[in-house]
Amino acid sequence: MVGTIRGAQAAARKAVEETYFGTLTVTEMKRVKDISSGLTRSEPEVVLEGQPCRLSFELLKAAAATEPAAAVAQAAKLFVSPDVEIKAGAKITVEQDGRTADYARSGIPAVYGTHQEIVLELFERWA
Repeated sequence: MVGTIRGAQAAARKAVEETYFGTLTVTEMKRVKDISSGLTRSEPEVVLEGQPCRLSFELLKAAAATEPAAAVAQAAKLFVSPDVEIKAGAKITVEQDGRTADYARSGIPAVYGTHQEIVLELFERWA
């Protein structure tokens, strides 16, 4: 029975991963000590590159439909392997459908056996 469940989960994960049409790069700020000056500074460092993923968008209405000019916002969600760890504060660069954009993780990822879902916000600057 356990072998059957694991096999089904592996098949489901493979099916989900076949929907990944994008790739991501994760950049984190790392502390680097300058040997000559002895000062420590932060520099961006790519920690993951070329990871298959899928970016999904949905429209969110912020105001009730009874108002004449209801505000509309867009939410982005990243689907990626459950084996990938993206730290809070990292910059996530996603290339999909001929477009590239920089994002940041806006919450705690929802991790499943087949994938994880990470809600994103546009990257503005390093914290």
